[in-house]
Amino acid sequence: MSADETERLLTEEYASRMLAVSPRTLRNWRTLGQGPAFVKISGRCIRYRLSDLAVFIEHRVQLSTSQKRAGDHYGDG
Repeated sequence: MSADETERLLTEEYASRMLAVSPRTLRNWRTLGQGPAFVKISGRCIRYRLSDLAVFIEHRVQLSTSQKRAGDHYGDG
């Protein structure tokens, strides 16, 4: 995947489908300062970079249910 592809801006709807969560969950995470990084284009126009979604997912990989996420800056959402 090229750098241009990973920096492509995705809609909230598309990002929510990639993460298998509802758009409402993404909105809640933004309000709480959790979830993937996002780009605020204007007051109601929010986009997500594919690279930020990949980072968010990578930070959530665990090997057991008892494992704590050290240094998780995305919160528990």
